[in-house]
Amino acid sequence: MTFKRLVKFLSLALTLGIAPGVMAQTNWPTQPIKIINPFPTGGTVDQISRLLQPHLQQALGQPIIVESRSGASGSIGTGMAAKSPADGYTWVMVFDTHGVNPSLYPNLPFDTLKDLTPVMQIGTGSMVITAHASTPYKTYNDLLQAAKSKPGAIGYGTIGSGSMAHLAMTYLGNTLKVDWTHIPYKGGGPLAADGVAGHVPVTMATYALWAPHFASGRLRPLAVTSPKRMQELPDVPTLQELGIEGFEAQAYWGLLGPAGIPPNIVNRMNAEVAKALKIPAVQERLVQMGVVVTASSPADFDRFIRKEIDKWGKVVKENNIKAGQ
Repeated sequence: MTFKRLVKFLSLALTLGIAPGVMAQTNWPTQPIKIINPFPTGGTVDQISRLLQPHLQQALGQPIIVESRSGASGSIGTGMAAKSPADGYTWVMVFDTHGVNPSLYPNLPFDTLKDLTPVMQIGTGSMVITAHASTPYKTYNDLLQAAKSKPGAIGYGTIGSGSMAHLAMTYLGNTLKVDWTHIPYKGGGPLAADGVAGHVPVTMATYALWAPHFASGRLRPLAVTSPKRMQELPDVPTLQELGIEGFEAQAYWGLLGPAGIPPNIVNRMNAEVAKALKIPAVQERLVQMGVVVTASSPADFDRFIRKEIDKWGKVVKENNIKAGQ
């Protein structure tokens, strides 16, 4: 803003009896907006951020920049957002690790509940246990029997330590008395590359990450973590069907900003994301990814996060899960 424009801005604010800060809130946005992707490029968080990017850009009239800041199960990029000014120009797209990290990393440099403003849960998605086509595992029971016969010999990949997939597989291992080895990756992009190439024989990740590769036959879906069979994979059983009573683990994606963002800006961002999620091309792509759109309110997303922290915090404690395992 030039000096002359600043003088005019302040003069108008004083004339109308409006504090300049309030006026700036009313005029939001007036500059480029950044959405932090706290995972490597190519994963589902990155894909959804970039799917929404052009539509938010058009609706808000400002450039939308998707910036990858990965590390520590998404906590590095999320921490950057938490420490940013609460002016509506920095947001972060989180994944299911968001509700786990407070238990997995007790010394996080930010408070997950106090230092962030929930905006919207974008949607949820089932995870799938998969085997590479080169392996002998045709069914989940094939995998289970092989793991029992060779304790620790079978490795499984996930997007990272403390991810929903990591916790789910650890819980399954302890429940079924199976010893398999966790191979943590630094996000969905690296996991997808190695999973498709067969460098890791077994994986658990969202359907969204693997959808294109099931059709090609490179990967074999063995079981899903949703309470009911997926419409996209009608022949693949749920873990509940396979004897894990009451088991459910759903991944999710959501948007947050720093604590203290004015409510009118939070509500505007929520409304524009909700509109973008109704665009046919966006809906079609999310269906292909197996994402069930929830488009929640900020308050509902806040309640959801609190429940997730409590639920998965107990799993971390009871199964003695540590960062880096």
